[in-house]
Amino acid sequence: MNRIPLALPKAFESERLTLRCYREDDAAWYYEMSLRNRAHLARYESGNLVMSLTGLEETRKALLDLERHWTSEQCLFIGCFVKDTSEFVAQLYVGPFSVKPPDYILGYFADVNHEGQGYVSEALRAVIREIFERLDAHRVRIHCSATNIRSQRVAERCGFTKEGHIRQDHLDPDGSLSDTFVYGLLRNEYAALE
Repeated sequence: MNRIPLALPKAFESERLTLRCYREDDAAWYYEMSLRNRAHLARYESGNLVMSLTGLEETRKALLDLERHWTSEQCLFIGCFVKDTSEFVAQLYVGPFSVKPPDYILGYFADVNHEGQGYVSEALRAVIREIFERLDAHRVRIHCSATNIRSQRVAERCGFTKEGHIRQDHLDPDGSLSDTFVYGLLRNEYAALE
């Protein structure tokens, strides 16, 4: 089978953050975090795992699944924690998009208590570095709602170029149709940023 590689270390760092794979013993705080963030994430992340967890045991099983996905290199859900306090501040997602040329898709959200502090941008830069340097990516992409200004600003701060506008391609939780913006970063653009 011809698969795109997703072999990143289970933990790595940026200036202020430790980025790592979730573990089963994260279940208690992860469930609490999911409850705290539901209203915050309802509009743009309605399909995210954090929106559907119903208890501690379900959370434990979900985190075991996320760790298996990481180990089997299917997709990566990355927890972002402040180095000094181990406080959770954001979650990133890395998934395969196409094999040739190697193309990855990224997603992210900030914890409601840590918005606007630059954690998502910092974590995204660290993940982008890992993808281009370890996985030999040709391209990295972000798809976000055309109404999600904060997500767009993160992509732009990290050097992504707005490449496309897909009209009315997804339903919002209220049933209305929304557009998606596509952002991309190519290997040579990443090299120029470094």
